[in-house]
Amino acid sequence: MVDNCVLVTGGAGYVGSHTCKTLAKAGFSPIVYDNLSTGNRWAVRWGPFEYGDILDSARLHHVVKRYRPSAVMHFAAAALVGESVCEPGFYWRTNLAGTEHVTAMCRLYDIEHLVFSSTCAVYGTAATVPIDERAPTLPINPYGHSKLAAERLLADCAAAHGLRYVALRYFNAAGADPEGELGEDRPVETHLIPLLLDSVLGVRPPLRVLGNDYPTPDGTAIRDYIHVADLATAHVNALLYLRGGGQSLIANLGTSEGYSVKAVIEAAIRVTNRPVPYVIGLRRPGDPANLVADSTFARVVFKLLPPTLCGLDRIIETAWAWHAHYRPKSAQSLAE
Repeated sequence: MVDNCVLVTGGAGYVGSHTCKTLAKAGFSPIVYDNLSTGNRWAVRWGPFEYGDILDSARLHHVVKRYRPSAVMHFAAAALVGESVCEPGFYWRTNLAGTEHVTAMCRLYDIEHLVFSSTCAVYGTAATVPIDERAPTLPINPYGHSKLAAERLLADCAAAHGLRYVALRYFNAAGADPEGELGEDRPVETHLIPLLLDSVLGVRPPLRVLGNDYPTPDGTAIRDYIHVADLATAHVNALLYLRGGGQSLIANLGTSEGYSVKAVIEAAIRVTNRPVPYVIGLRRPGDPANLVADSTFARVVFKLLPPTLCGLDRIIETAWAWHAHYRPKSAQSLAE
């Protein structure tokens, strides 16, 4: 087993790639294992790349045997809420069976530490906001159900086999690497900020606001946006917590500040000094009205400083810089 080697499933993706950069800065060697279904090969810059799917046990076995990682960060997942409603079987296979393959490999190779990318979707429509870890877990879409089931699998593996894990339920990852090396780019984009900025740049049609009839002050959905770089730091701190003897736990990651879609549009106008073209559409199936985190627990347990890139304008500034100036030319050919 190589002490500083960390297997990062889904490490070519948005949050995974930012975390790989942060792992490397902390002295770890990230091994990216990704099937590139939503990730980008150009985003793998801080360690070896191994092509593979988490449902391919033989390939996963080969990679783990070759590198002998001491820990796993498990990002690989299907993560589109609307798609999960239409294709629930795919989500259960990828998010639950895929996680089972990863935990089986951990047991086989005596890997004791796993940091799991979970989601606030496990809470569904919360009765109180901000949402802390004691809130009931009542998902309202297959994505949330499959992630919650994966969390429960991890708990069972911890009890049965000694695996120690941290499941991070993060809210809305946003922004881009402040140094311009990484940003958000997927074949099918559903996140508000990259869609909005591409509309400003004219490489996508006008932004479609998904519903203006929610029970919120301006009728649009409210979300808690945490900068992806702060999210990456939290993942590395969670790993250090486990390596220091910490016990398995679940924690929220967010900023405890909620912004409506209209507020995000207004911030983008301020930052870009350009108009944001948009139209009003129908709500997306499975979307709750208001998701804002109480992240007090994570800040205390992982000794996290207050987010260094918090604030909606700062988040959009870093995303705008990447979309407008740093984004690889190969990433700019959009299907829409």
